[in-house]
Amino acid sequence: MLDDAITSLKEIFTPAFRSVLLKSLGLTFAFLAALWLILDRLALSISAGSISAPWLVLIVKVMTALGLFVGLLFLIAPVSMLVAGFFLDELAEHVETNIYPAGQKGTVAPAMQSIWLAVKFSAVSLLVNLLAFGLWLLPGVNAVIFFMANAYLFSREYFELAALRFHPVAEVRNLRERNSLKIYAAGLILAVFVATPVVNLVTPLFGVAFMVRLHKRLAARPTR
Repeated sequence: MLDDAITSLKEIFTPAFRSVLLKSLGLTFAFLAALWLILDRLALSISAGSISAPWLVLIVKVMTALGLFVGLLFLIAPVSMLVAGFFLDELAEHVETNIYPAGQKGTVAPAMQSIWLAVKFSAVSLLVNLLAFGLWLLPGVNAVIFFMANAYLFSREYFELAALRFHPVAEVRNLRERNSLKIYAAGLILAVFVATPVVNLVTPLFGVAFMVRLHKRLAARPTR
């Protein structure tokens, strides 16, 4: 498993993955910049009608900017996962080709399923970020709960993405249940990525490369 993780980490720097990373980050920051401008103008227009003192207007501008900055920091990871979600099938196929050049390739998900998966990834990331923010109020257990929740949620999502390219939903669930401990252990590695600022932006790329490899190993094992 560690070998798969190291190989997947190296693969992030290959041209195919760099291309997706640049596209997803570019679209992410463009979206967040537009959202910043809209919310900033909205907040200032609301305050302008009720505040007449110039010094109070200045304070409102500063507080609005700080609030937006903190809020958008929490949105960077979820939005980047939403954007990257549209390219994950492309990356999964690239990884499959590298692992087994002459082997079977997975089936690309229909457009609506890709959109649903992208929204799911983003929603899970947003949920985890909100949970992490709330857990700061529980010193001593916050880090443990954060890693456990991340490991479960992200290992499940990325494994399903890799496995659904080859199996129907019922078979994917069965495969996941039979190998729950191995998949959860892989999720702990993903949790480290999610918990690390800046590095968490490449979580979708690492996650799909890692879980495609894990799925290949688990699916090849005989059932008892």
